[in-house]
Amino acid sequence: MEAKVFSIKGEEIKTINLDDAVFNCEVSEGTIYYAINNELANMRVGTASTKGRAEVRGSGAKPWSQKGMGRARAGHRRSPIWVHGGVVFGPKPRDYSYKMPKTMKQSAMKSVLSLKNKNNSLKVVEDFTIESGKTKDIVSILKNLVKDERTVLILKDNDNIIKRAGRNIPWLSFLSYNRLRAHDLFYGKNILLMESAALKLNDFYGKKQQGAAE
Repeated sequence: MEAKVFSIKGEEIKTINLDDAVFNCEVSEGTIYYAINNELANMRVGTASTKGRAEVRGSGAKPWSQKGMGRARAGHRRSPIWVHGGVVFGPKPRDYSYKMPKTMKQSAMKSVLSLKNKNNSLKVVEDFTIESGKTKDIVSILKNLVKDERTVLILKDNDNIIKRAGRNIPWLSFLSYNRLRAHDLFYGKNILLMESAALKLNDFYGKKQQGAAE
C-alpha cells in the first residue's frame, strides 16, 4: 500500500510503499489485549508485603485460661482477629513478569499499527532531527503535524538529541522501531512514523521476516 509522506512543515511531499502485512493486516484485538496486559505486568514492581501471624511482634503465650474467665477463647495475641495481629493470606513480594510468545507479540504490534492506519491516526514524516536539542524547535515541528494530544513518535534508532528536546512535552513519547510498546501505540491519539523507521518496520515485521522465520 502507498502512504503519504509529510514534511516537517505539514506538506505532502511524496509517497512511500508500506508493507500490507504490517500496516494493512487483519486486526487481532485479542493479541493487542494480551500484549498490553503483558507490558503492564512486566512493569509491576511487586514489592507489596504484609506480616503473617508468625512474623508480627507479640507474645506466643496464651493470654488467659481457656475456661472460667467469661471471655472468648484466645490462643495468643498475634491472632489475625486481634488488633495488631497478623494478616491472613496477605501479599508477599513476587515477580509478576512473564514472557509472551514471539509470534503473538509480533501479531499484536502489526495489529495495532494496522488499526491506527485504518483510523487515519498514523502519519509518515520525513526524517528530521533537532540539532539544538531545544523543546521549542520540536514544538514548532509538531504543531504542523498534530494537535496537542497524546502522540507517539517512532524513530529508526535511539536519537538522544531529539528525545532530549521532547522530554518536557507531557503528551509526547518516543519509541524505536524495534522496541515498540502496544500500550503506548494503542492509547496514542496520533502516531508519527519517521520515513526511515517505516522502511525498517517493513523489513522487521514484513513478509521477508516471516519467510526467514519459516
